[in-house]
Order: sequence, then C-alpha cells, then structure tokens
Amino acid sequence: MSEQPASPPASAGARKDDVEDRAPLGLSVRVALYVVGSHVLLAFLSFIVVMLKSAS
Repeated sequence: MSEQPASPPASAGARKDDVEDRAPLGLSVRVALYVVGSHVLLAFLSFIVVMLKSAS
C-alpha cells in the first residue's frame, strides 16, 4: 500500500495575509452594487405596476 505524504505543519512565520479566506474587496463591492441595483430596479418596476393598476 502506498501512504499519502503528510501535509507539512503550518510554519510559525505564516502570516494571516497569506491565507485567502475572503473574496477580493473589488469583487465584494461589485456584487454588493449588483444586489442593491437589482433590488432598486425591481422596486421601481413594482412601483410602476402598482401605479398602472391603480390608474385603471
């Protein structure tokens, strides 16, 4: 049987900046803007539909 090599232990000099556990800031901002923008657009379209229904 072949054994898998053990992963090396984390070195004491490893910094938190070396770990990529978060998305890049630019991507996070872009996603937030798309989410907010799509909700604003949906609210505006819903407002138009409500206004058109009340005018009839």
